[in-house]
Amino acid sequence: MSDTRTYAIIGCGMMGREHMRNLALIDGAELVAVADPDAGSRAGAEQQAAQLGQTIHCFDDNQAMLDLVKPDAVIIASPNFTHFEIVQPVMQAGCAILLEKPMCTTVEDAHRLAQAARSYPNLFWVGLEYRYMPPVTNFIERVHAGEAGDIKMLAIREHRFPFLPKVGDWNRFNRNTGGTLVEKCCHFFDLMRHILQDEPVRVFASGAQDVNHLDEIYDGETPDIIDNAFVMVDFAGGARAVLDLCMFAEGSEEQEEISAVGPIGKMEVKLPGGFVTWSPRNKSDGNSVHVPTPPDALAAGTHHGATFFQQRDFHSALVNGTPPLIDARDGYRSVAIGAAAQQSIETGQPVAIDFAN
Repeated sequence: MSDTRTYAIIGCGMMGREHMRNLALIDGAELVAVADPDAGSRAGAEQQAAQLGQTIHCFDDNQAMLDLVKPDAVIIASPNFTHFEIVQPVMQAGCAILLEKPMCTTVEDAHRLAQAARSYPNLFWVGLEYRYMPPVTNFIERVHAGEAGDIKMLAIREHRFPFLPKVGDWNRFNRNTGGTLVEKCCHFFDLMRHILQDEPVRVFASGAQDVNHLDEIYDGETPDIIDNAFVMVDFAGGARAVLDLCMFAEGSEEQEEISAVGPIGKMEVKLPGGFVTWSPRNKSDGNSVHVPTPPDALAAGTHHGATFFQQRDFHSALVNGTPPLIDARDGYRSVAIGAAAQQSIETGQPVAIDFAN
């Protein structure tokens, strides 16, 4: 059987076009169509497709694309608040699905979708791709190998630029994004669960909108998305994790820093530098190793090569009929942790989490 599979993309804005560039690097991944109601986004996709040598059909209607093209797989990269509605006809069509993060903007919708995905007969993958940045992957592999021992403290710091402009400026309001700690930080809450191989039981957060977008007005409204926060997460096994987010720190030398500390020592990784550093407590054999990212994967997106490696594994699972490595359960739980953090900021109280179902 051929390893070639046809793909379509719903939503061809910034992230959709990043998926286009990365699909062009995957052997056997044939992009045949894109769909987006925005004419400017479709024009941008057509221009990029021509540059990449991709022959695509462009649609302004998702259902028409599904009916006429019948792709093997669909990548959904539309605005967050559209995910729950858009994914349902794709599931009815039976296509393999790569649904961008966050899976949904509310815990209720994410839970309903996770329940539906349990019996879905095709591949259902959620785009929590930060696991796939090569330096982060190396860091996780070493932590899971036990180099630092049983991890007691996990810290993730992202000091970065503000949210970028989007079509219609949809990402300026919590009602469209789920809130910053869902929209942006579901990646990090997924990383916490994945690194610790455990589930959270309690979230406590402090955050605010202190700097960004305060001078912007959209249809008479000022944006309400927070731009900085500390989030503490207690895990069932006793480990604790913290997220330090600042979105007015674009001058930082390293945008992301992750450290895991156990009784043997400390492992850390920094991006975009790409160095993984091991610091044992006895100071005997510490080292710092640079983990490179292939230049073509690095150039094809803004996520340090993660989009390429995730699409590579998605395509392999599609061809071989194997389960998703990041499934709807992961997508739901990452949204739930982010929503709990948003709730904690609003109430000033810790929020208990119970993933009993």
